[in-house]
Amino acid sequence: MTATHEAVARRLRDAYAGGVVPPLRDALDPTDASGAYAVQTINTRFWEAQGRRIVGRKAGLTAKAVQAQLGVEQPDFGVLFDDMRVADRGRLDPARTIQPKAEAEIAFIVGADLSDPDTTTEQVAAAVASVHAAIEIVDSRIADWKITFADTVADNGSSAFFVLADDGLSLAGLDLEGAAMEMTVNGAVASTGVGAAALGNPLNAAAWLARTLAGRGEPLKAGDILLAGALGPMVTLTPGDHVEARIAGIGTCSFTYKA
Repeated sequence: MTATHEAVARRLRDAYAGGVVPPLRDALDPTDASGAYAVQTINTRFWEAQGRRIVGRKAGLTAKAVQAQLGVEQPDFGVLFDDMRVADRGRLDPARTIQPKAEAEIAFIVGADLSDPDTTTEQVAAAVASVHAAIEIVDSRIADWKITFADTVADNGSSAFFVLADDGLSLAGLDLEGAAMEMTVNGAVASTGVGAAALGNPLNAAAWLARTLAGRGEPLKAGDILLAGALGPMVTLTPGDHVEARIAGIGTCSFTYKA
């Protein structure tokens, strides 16, 4: 990590309080994954020192639809902190966001440590304690979402908040790949998709994340929440919106975007 990485990390932290910042390309090459993750790590350690607690990880950019929306071509990951969770059927105060978007996902609760850098999809499946419908509320500290891969990685995977369905299911017998997703905003269908959108199967996305984190010496642990990536296009939020995600055979979750 360099002084430049520290300066970029500070710039992003300041944006949480003061609003958006310009794209980071003046200090961080758009394709510099290593530098971007270094920035993310600096801020993760900073926030942990401030008392925030890590409760899991998110895989991002696993759907071609979302990659196309943001102009990127590979998955990434970010950290989930305890204060990012919004209760199922709860509220998210717009004052806590900048330029948020919602996306429906399948989430897993991990039941065993995944410390092998060669973790297979089958090993991930064996380690899953429960499967949940989820909504991720992504946000960007980069003005107008004009992000490159490095921008979103440095910015903790453009993460902000997440909703996890209260009711989880056993993985046994579930068709994750074929699970149809419908997300509504104020009762109107706003996004549709299918489980296969997440790298062919949400378990593939989970295995990619498990391998990546284990290779970095930061493996997923028993009890962690794992968001496996969007199943369809993101939807921009407007104050007052009620958002509900329905994933066939898995469940439903929702939240309202108001104070």
